[in-house]
Amino acid sequence: MREEVFLEKLGQHGAAVQALLGELLSGDIRHSETIRPERLLAAMRHGVLNGGKRMRPALVIESAALFGGDADAALRVAAALECVHCYSLIHDDLPAMDDDDLRRGQPTVHRKFNEATAILAGDSLLTYAFDIIAAPETVLPDPTKIALVLALSRASGIGGMAGGQALDLEAETRELEEDEITRLQAMKTGALIRFACEAGALATGASEADRRRMRRFGEIVGLAFQLQDDLLDLTADSVTLGKAAGKDAARGKKTLPSIHGIQWTRHRLAGLVEEANAVLSPYGEKASMLIALASYVATRNN
Repeated sequence: MREEVFLEKLGQHGAAVQALLGELLSGDIRHSETIRPERLLAAMRHGVLNGGKRMRPALVIESAALFGGDADAALRVAAALECVHCYSLIHDDLPAMDDDDLRRGQPTVHRKFNEATAILAGDSLLTYAFDIIAAPETVLPDPTKIALVLALSRASGIGGMAGGQALDLEAETRELEEDEITRLQAMKTGALIRFACEAGALATGASEADRRRMRRFGEIVGLAFQLQDDLLDLTADSVTLGKAAGKDAARGKKTLPSIHGIQWTRHRLAGLVEEANAVLSPYGEKASMLIALASYVATRNN
């Protein structure tokens, strides 16, 4: 796929997700809600609508399209996933976690508002994700919604992202072995990306074989994302990243790039892109955007 075509399509997906998130995070009160507190809503909007590549939503949308899924339903699942992702960033930036002042080139939520509001904004985004999937506006069969809620819960929770965050905090107090680093990254970063890739197959009732293939693709993309993230932490500056650079080294955390070096990491990333291509090869040209997304993840500069 030509780069300009890829970037245009990625931009279209991002704009669609941004528009839906803006609508979902409006002041309009939904059924069974009492009010939407203005300051809390503003903090949620700041944490969600302040830019971002929307890579995870794009993976959901394209994986659903691969299996002929309903575009509107896929967009809502994508928005739900982005709520979980943004909640994790808000909490990750807190003083008790990574203590960051910048996110996407703007003040983090706890800096713009305060810590308590940031915690509540993250809590609200996490729970809202499941509201979005379960709501009548997401036109999918109830068993499919249940499967998506279960998969997203597992990807987000103790055995997924949150558990990976806990292991990452532990890495500040002791030196992890390489297999431990790989495991925590597969949880902290990889779990939501695996969900993004598998969600399309889930939402369309694809075969178990297709689900396994998309899950494997998600594992590869998740590892590539984390490797490139760690590489950028070593090589890029804060202005380029839109957040603090060099955090891992400052905290004494080991990463695969810090263990093996820059050249090894780049070689490994190229191999992961090849593996991603091979996994999706049975789908032919229909998977071209997903393959381009895998390459983008492994070569991005922020």
